[in-house]
Amino acid sequence: MNILEAKKYGKEQLKNSPSPDLDVSVLLQFVTGFDRTQLLLKRDCNLSKEQETNFLDAIKRRKTGLPVAYITGHKEFYGYDFYVTPAVLIPKPDTEILIDLALNSLALFYSKNENKDGSIKKIPEICDMCSGSGCVGISVLKALLENDGIPVNCLPKMTFVDISADALEITKKNAERLLGEGEKLNNPENLTSALSKIRFIQSNLFENVPFSFDYILTNPPYVPHSESLELLKDGRSEPLLALDGDVDSDGEYSGTEDGLFLIKRLVPQCFEHLVCSGTLIMETGEYNAEQTAKLFEKTGFKNVHIEKDLNDMLRDITGTKPHSLAFFGIA
Repeated sequence: MNILEAKKYGKEQLKNSPSPDLDVSVLLQFVTGFDRTQLLLKRDCNLSKEQETNFLDAIKRRKTGLPVAYITGHKEFYGYDFYVTPAVLIPKPDTEILIDLALNSLALFYSKNENKDGSIKKIPEICDMCSGSGCVGISVLKALLENDGIPVNCLPKMTFVDISADALEITKKNAERLLGEGEKLNNPENLTSALSKIRFIQSNLFENVPFSFDYILTNPPYVPHSESLELLKDGRSEPLLALDGDVDSDGEYSGTEDGLFLIKRLVPQCFEHLVCSGTLIMETGEYNAEQTAKLFEKTGFKNVHIEKDLNDMLRDITGTKPHSLAFFGIA
C-alpha cells in the first residue's frame, strides 16, 4: 500500500467522520513522520509493513470514535505541541482565548511593577486550576518567554492543580517537554530555572492549596451532566470528570442540570485565594456564561466581563477582587 492508496482507503473507512481528509492526513503523518507537503510529493511511496500495520490500526481506532489526538498522543495548542492521553481533555482552540486574556492582563501587571532599571518589583503568582494537560499555564509561560521576552527569573510562579493524579502527570510531562526545549530557551540552565518556578498539587479544587495568587486561570468542568453523557456516546473517551459541571465535592452527580454545580463552589474559593486586586479568568459554556458572570458579581468580583470565543459565543469570564476589603465593610 502506497501513500495515495492509504489515503483513499482511510477516507473511505472514515467517511462518517466529520473530517475524514484531515484525520487521514494527520494519521499518515504520524505513522510515516512526513509532513503534509511530503505526503503530497511522496504519494507513490510505499508504506513499510510496520507503517501499514500502524496506519490500519489507527484507522480502526478512529472508527470507534477515539479522537485523533489520543491515537497520536499529540495536540497542537497555541502553537505548541502538547502530549495528551484519555486522562485529560484534548485542548480546544476556543481555550486559546483564555491565554490571550491572561497575557494581555499580565502585560499590564509587568508594566505597573517595572522599576526604572528594568527590574520587576513583584513576580506574579498564578494558579492553573483544573490543569488537565497543563495547556493553559504552560502556554502562558512559553508565550511570556518566547514572545514577550520576559527573563526566566521574572517569570510568574505557576501552580498547577488538578484532582486527578494521572492528569497531573501529563501536566508534568508537558512542562518538562515544552519548557525544556534548549533551542527555544537558548541557555540550558534555563530549563532548571523555568521548571523551578512551577509547583504541582493534587487537590479537590483549593482543598490542599494553601497559597494566594495574583491570577487564577481555570477551564473547569462546566458541561451539564446529561450533555456530558451524550457527548461521550461517540466514543471520544474524554474523562467525564473533566467535562461534567454538575458533580459534587465527591465527584458524584449532584442532581442539577446547568453545569454550574462545581463552578458555584469554585468561584468563592478563587475569591478567597486571590490577593486584593487579583484576577480570575474562567472559561465556561455559552449556555451558562451569563449565570457565571452573575455569580462572579455576587461573590464580590468587580469589573466582570464576558469574552466571546472564536464562534462568537459567550465563553470566558474575567473579574477582579477589589483592592480593599473595605468594599465589604470589614476593613
